[in-house]
Amino acid sequence: MPIPTGFTTPNRLSAKQRAFQQLQEWIIDGTLQPGEKLNDGELANALGVSRTPVREALQLLSVEGLVEMNPGVSTQVTGLNGEDITKILPPLAALQSLAAEIALPLINTQTIESLRHINAEFGEALAKDDYHYALKLDEEFHGIIVELTENPYIANTISTFQAHVRRLFFHNSIILDQGSVDEHEEIVQAFERGDRESLNSLVRHNWLRAVDAYQAKMQRNPE
Repeated sequence: MPIPTGFTTPNRLSAKQRAFQQLQEWIIDGTLQPGEKLNDGELANALGVSRTPVREALQLLSVEGLVEMNPGVSTQVTGLNGEDITKILPPLAALQSLAAEIALPLINTQTIESLRHINAEFGEALAKDDYHYALKLDEEFHGIIVELTENPYIANTISTFQAHVRRLFFHNSIILDQGSVDEHEEIVQAFERGDRESLNSLVRHNWLRAVDAYQAKMQRNPE
């Protein structure tokens, strides 16, 4: 199991939090490959922590569905199937549209301006083919809306789904394009109008469009 070196983690986090965040990142970006067996001793040495926080982090990652733990046998990164996009995005789209509905009466002019600013950066990143930064900005755009709900149950569930979305992105199943820029602007306009019905539909479609893009890609290039 190759272990990366030279990475940094925030000191303010607990050992378990640091281990969780770093291992999650390595699984998402493919540093730790699907099906790869994980050795808690090697991981502990690499992260500079004891085995206990690593084991606790692996348990949390197991709950997220990123790690498979078979006590007494092995612990490994879960497999990855591009078709999982059809299982992940529909419930995420429903949660995101619910968050938008809750946020509708709470949004203000300053937040509207922030959304537009982020969307402009998002469009610029796509134009430069900087898809990693574009993904970060897309998450930030929708994250602002989720934060307005002040509902940790929605936020935490969305966060789990988002980890899988990022992983699919790094494995080329999530496709970002300029169409999302226009859809983001339509979402902002729906907020400005106070149009709940349109907002629900626009947010849901914005998330589900990635499913259509993936399926179109697979039809053009079947494996």
